[in-house]
Amino acid sequence: MVNVQFSLQLFTLREETEKDFIGTLEKVARLGYQGVEFAGYGGLTASQLKTELDRLGLKASSSHVQISMLENELDQVIEYQQIIGSQHIACPVLPTERRTKEAYYELIPILNEIGHKCHEAGITLSYHNHDFELIELDNGKKPLELLLDETNPEWVKAEFDVYWLTKAGEDPVQWLKRYQGRTPLVHLKDMTLDGEKFFAELGTGGVNLDGVLNQGKQSNVEWFVVEQDRSRRSPLESIEISMNYLKNNQLITI
Repeated sequence: MVNVQFSLQLFTLREETEKDFIGTLEKVARLGYQGVEFAGYGGLTASQLKTELDRLGLKASSSHVQISMLENELDQVIEYQQIIGSQHIACPVLPTERRTKEAYYELIPILNEIGHKCHEAGITLSYHNHDFELIELDNGKKPLELLLDETNPEWVKAEFDVYWLTKAGEDPVQWLKRYQGRTPLVHLKDMTLDGEKFFAELGTGGVNLDGVLNQGKQSNVEWFVVEQDRSRRSPLESIEISMNYLKNNQLITI
């Protein structure tokens, strides 16, 4: 069992980082998050970003990198991760044209190749899901199953997003059990109990967070990554509410 840590996906604060990237990192650190998952680097070089992370006591838990960059700029992506101290890359979302059965099958060897090269560099590649990968194909397979079952488990891992799994009618705990040991990253989110099924602060919605957290520890999750794609209040207020949930449940101390 690994020591689980909690980071924040900075996409949650995308408007704030556009205005003041380093100032936003400072606010995240003050709230008590142990790390950040990047979706862009604020125009900083890797060495500049590493300096700021060290100053703030933050770790680079992981980085979301679009599939096109992984295909065409992988050497540069890996080098950047190595400098900032990130051991995890996640493919965040597929463009619409790559969500067909044929495209998923074409993606399998591509993910294997990218994952193998990352593995050799000491970095883990994970695939991050939304709900469209849970819609069955005409062969009865769900794309998320296909991509994980047909790729090398040493080279391609999963970053399960518990909100999207829940919204698709799936049980995230069962997915963690099924792919136990293959989920170094988990996106920790909640979902409102109303008909809209909107993104919610941790502990305020209907996702089985207790089950996810308990199973995650057994499944060797290294980082639970808090993300809230959209918020009905200030995103900074939302991430503070989520952090208070983690503190109140004695999952994190500062």
